[in-house]
Amino acid sequence: MEKFTLRDKAAIVGIGETEYSKNSRMSNLALLLQAATRAIEDAGLTPKDIDVVIPAMHVIPFEELAVNLGIEDLKYAVTTHMGGASAVASLESAAMAVAAGIATNILCVTGWNGYSAMRASAIGQAGDASASAMPMLSPMPKLRDFEMPYGVFVPAQWYAPMAMRHMHEYGTTSRQLGAVAVACRKHAQLNERAMMRGRAMTIEDHQNSRMIVTPFHLFDCCLESDGAAAVVVTAAERAAAMRHRPVYIMGVAEGHPVPVDQIAARPDMFQIGLSYAAPRAFAMAGLTPKDIDVAEIYDCFTWVVICQLEALGFCNRGEGGHFVEGGRIVLGGELPINTHGGLLSQAHVLGMNHIVEAVRQLRGDAGAAQVKDAEIALVTGWGDLGDGSIAILRR
Repeated sequence: MEKFTLRDKAAIVGIGETEYSKNSRMSNLALLLQAATRAIEDAGLTPKDIDVVIPAMHVIPFEELAVNLGIEDLKYAVTTHMGGASAVASLESAAMAVAAGIATNILCVTGWNGYSAMRASAIGQAGDASASAMPMLSPMPKLRDFEMPYGVFVPAQWYAPMAMRHMHEYGTTSRQLGAVAVACRKHAQLNERAMMRGRAMTIEDHQNSRMIVTPFHLFDCCLESDGAAAVVVTAAERAAAMRHRPVYIMGVAEGHPVPVDQIAARPDMFQIGLSYAAPRAFAMAGLTPKDIDVAEIYDCFTWVVICQLEALGFCNRGEGGHFVEGGRIVLGGELPINTHGGLLSQAHVLGMNHIVEAVRQLRGDAGAAQVKDAEIALVTGWGDLGDGSIAILRR
């Protein structure tokens, strides 16, 4: 029996974003609705054409989104809750729903007031609960029991030991981490939507920025942002009739490290979720890393990009630091990454902005950041303690 595949069964036909800022002056619900309506309009549809809603992370319940959008025939709803891997993972659920004939047009959406509602002075002051209560990455029981009592509370502290171990074993340097930050900031200068546009960075700026958690300097850490983004997915046979050039989902997968709930207990700290997901996605797409023209790599921290590049097979284990040097990951290089500026320099909206940028690249609508003749794009997500998701897209 022929193995079932999701290859080219679904396509992204609409994209939408809010403005990205440190103070949206909107509730979480209003942000998601604005991104959603823009994506639906971009697809040439109306909310009544949407029959599935997939929130990436439980920022706003799907019921609230459906009611406020005026969706009249909600056939299916699911929430992907994998932290920063949620947005790309939502594409897998969307592709399965259309391939199974359950859905016609699917809305994938996420965002948050990730800066303004997280300030200590803002907690509890907003008019509705959704505006002030940010759904934090839920700590696993082992993290809560064995690590948090020793002061390990935030993602920078979770991943710093992984980065330090990589430096110890493979000689990865802080300047190599800085090469990722500098590339993302360079690309942000070309993006009018980027929060860090107009703020150029050199490797010396990176090295001189204050230390947050060794080895992470300030500029190794992603932004905190208010904003939201959304995409609309439909079946491939309907996609050609939509307003814009469709972007087809060739390969999609998610994966989880072992054990999933504790980094320190893993026999191999660098066997991450993407290590399992990437081979499945490439096999589904019938491609190899050499076929990728542009990559939008989840960049909550610079080292996380290096780790994912190795897991994806763009280089061997331990070679990620050298891979990002010499202009290889900037526009005009062998593998341009995060052409919108990424979480490090555009905005942190849980990676949905990475999908939006990949679609723009394949439509040929990326403006000054356009990768010439881009035909194949790759997008990743990284969530919680190393969960991974990947989508390989084509025009």
